[in-house]
This record gives sequence, structure tokens and C-alpha cells, in this order.
Amino acid sequence: MSEVTSTLPEAVHSVQADKARSQRGGLFSNEDWWSVWLGLALIIVAWALFASGSSIKWLAAAPTKWTEVGQAASDVVAHLPNYVALFALFALLFGTGLAVLGQRLVHFLPSFLILFVTAVVIFEVGAWAQASHFNLEPPLVALVLGLVVSNTVRLPEWFLAGLRVEFYIKVGIVLLGATLPLTLFVWAGPVAVGQATIVSLVTFFAIFLTAKALGLDKRFAAVLGVGGAVCGVSAAIAIAGAVRAKREQASVAITLVILWAIVMIFVLPFASRSLGLSTGVAGAWIGTSEFADAAGIAAAQAYGDVAKHAGGAIAGAPDASVQAFTLMKVVGRDIWIGIWAFALAWVATTRWDTAETGVKAKADVRDIWARFPKFVIGFVIASALVTWIASHYSLAEYRKVVTPDLVAPITALRTWAFIFCFLSIGLTTRLRSLSATGWKPFVAFTAGVAINIVIGYVLSAHVFAGYWNGLGQ
Repeated sequence: MSEVTSTLPEAVHSVQADKARSQRGGLFSNEDWWSVWLGLALIIVAWALFASGSSIKWLAAAPTKWTEVGQAASDVVAHLPNYVALFALFALLFGTGLAVLGQRLVHFLPSFLILFVTAVVIFEVGAWAQASHFNLEPPLVALVLGLVVSNTVRLPEWFLAGLRVEFYIKVGIVLLGATLPLTLFVWAGPVAVGQATIVSLVTFFAIFLTAKALGLDKRFAAVLGVGGAVCGVSAAIAIAGAVRAKREQASVAITLVILWAIVMIFVLPFASRSLGLSTGVAGAWIGTSEFADAAGIAAAQAYGDVAKHAGGAIAGAPDASVQAFTLMKVVGRDIWIGIWAFALAWVATTRWDTAETGVKAKADVRDIWARFPKFVIGFVIASALVTWIASHYSLAEYRKVVTPDLVAPITALRTWAFIFCFLSIGLTTRLRSLSATGWKPFVAFTAGVAINIVIGYVLSAHVFAGYWNGLGQ
């Protein structure tokens, strides 16, 4: 589904190069670490200004609600200095990280400028008073617009330098941590990890065994299995490196992950509404059934926005859908990348390689740390910091003072990062490339999708419903 013939092989090579640098021990060695530092830097600056009696609100610009196009145009003009300053900030932060990683800024900066200007327009569309009625959430609008453009227009190669999907979403997830109290993580974390463990194991073996039964290579089957069981694109790339799969096999897995991730953005919120699920239960179901962090957040946020405007027809706090998704997917499932990478690296080196070459080898325990998603660390630190800040206020004071002056601006920055991410996903996705993957990988992965959805629903809506229904209350 994504541009397999050009961007995906380069992405696989880039991530594998990042892993090699990471294993040499640098804390500034890959996008994972840079997402932590950039996200925390923004949060710390916001906190410093808040502590001094000021706020980052001016910089974290967000459009105001409008009903007529003329109002939207006036709003853009009114916020123009804010947008210019915000572009300069993002360009400096992302550009610094990419420059240290050896990327050429001569292509990234003009590409990111186009991406940012488009994001402004998309954010304004989301500020339309009737946007929620038509489900025109900014990340979804960004995705659809990107898909239309990428499948009708051939983009220049230099423009791809600014479409850093993983970088944008990881920074956004770190910022997301600042909007979720750590007490929520401590309370519901064990449930999320337990549910994630069940889903990860069952989905992986469903895909792996189906792929093997269809005659696919075991390394390819492992990449497909973990891509569906854990964290989509990141997992597929990580496992491809761990088991030394072929580059094109990682590309096919990523294609299937993105295909089903996009489908589930629309299917899961609709199904949740039809089944009358609470926001917490729906968010948990989305967290167990989505295949990419960015897509899942969009689906969960969309359902939360539907609940916000449903007049009480949907049970649960609107924010509970994103909270449940984050606990289920980001906290629960994503940590399995390192576990699966180590386990499969051990199997590949001690069994598969031995069977093929007759030479015994040992897996490197450092693979757990090398594959662990570092942005999860940033998410937890951000959550802990804001939890500590909130501990100095009563609930009423928190909502009156901390939320508007500290949390809301960080939320706006997070939304910008998500828009960049979704627009990049759409712009690097070509639907016709799916035909090149063949039917066997599709059947194997789809079998896992079907099982994943059923198990996710049963666990979220029945087995652990009490936990998820309690979020946000």
C-alpha cells in the first residue's frame, strides 16, 4: 500500500542503519531517541513558561471555530505570525535531529514547508463548526488528502525527504504522554499489558502458522506475524532486521499493515458506534485491533469526538477513547517489539541459520534494548512530569489553570505532529502497489486481522470491560 518501489526499501535501509548506530551506544543515534528529546524539550519549555506565569499558547497556535470561509481566511491572517514562528520551531527541531542523523536538509526544509502550509489548511478545515458532524478530524482529512494526491500525482523524489512518518508520530506520542496522568498508567497498565499479551501471542501465531501453511518462507512469516501482532511498520522493519528477512519481504509486510490500518480507521469507530460501546471500551478495542499508532490514534480520537457531540448517547468521557487506546497500544502492545525481536532473533540464529548453514550461533541479548521503542520511555517521562505538576493542584485548579495554560498548548502541538504524520502516510501510499504483493501474504495477514478483531472485541467489551468503562471517571 505504501510506495513499495521507492520509499519503503529506503525506509527499511534507513531504520536498519539507525539500529546499527543505536547499537554503538549513542543517545542521539536514531529517530527513536530524537523523538524523546524533542518531545520532552517542548514539554519542559512549556512547563518553564507555565511556572513563570506565562504560557506557550502563543506559539502552539491552533485555529478558532468558524462558520464561513471568510472567517477561516481571517483566522489564518490573524494567526500568521504564530504559524511562522511555529514553522521555524518545528523546522529547527526536526531539522536538527535529521542533520545529526546525516540527512540532507536542502530537501527536507522545502518539503517540510509545503507539508506545514498544507497542515495549516487542514487544521482550519477541522475548525469548521460542522466538521465533527462530517467526521472531518484534521488527521483523517490529512490522510484522505494525501491518498488522493499520491494516487493521482507523481511526487518529485526530493519531496519525500519531508515525509518522516515515524519521526512525526513518535514525537506526537511523547507529547501525548503530557496529556495523560501517570496514575492512569499505573492503575490500568496491568490490564493493558495482560490484554496486549494475549492479542500479541494469538495474532502472531495465527498469521505465522497460516503463512507457513501457504508455503511462505518462515522469515517472511515472522515479519508478517509481528507486523500484525504488535506495532505495524516499526515492528515489521525491526523483525525483518532481527531475522534477516529480504528487503522486499519487509516492504510487503508494511504494505499490508498500512492497508488494514487505513481500513480500520473507518471501520472500528463505525462498528463501535453501531454496537453502542463506551468510549473506554471502544478505545481499548481500537488499541487491540489497529496495526499502527498513528491510525489507531486517529480512530480513537474520531470516536471521542463523536461521543463529545452525541449528547450523552455514548457512555464515557470523550478523552477515554484516546486514553484507553494509548494504554492498550502504546503502553501494552508496542513494548512487544523488543520481546519479539529478541525471541525471533534467537530462533533465527540458533535454529533457522543452523539448519541452513550447519553453523551454530548465539543471539545477542542487546537486541531487546536495540529494538525497544524508545519513544515509549519519553511517553512515560512526560506523563510522570505532568502528574508531578498536577499533584500541586486540586482537581478544580488543574482544570482551571493547568489544562488551559499547559496541557492544552501541548495538545495543540501534538495535533500538529499527528497531522504531519497522517499527511505523510497518505502522500507515500499508492493503492495499486498492493497488487504486487501476491495473494498468499494477503490471505495470511487477513486471517490474523479477523482473529485480532474478534479477540480484541471480546477482551475489551466483556472480559476487561469493567476496567475500560472506568477510564475518565
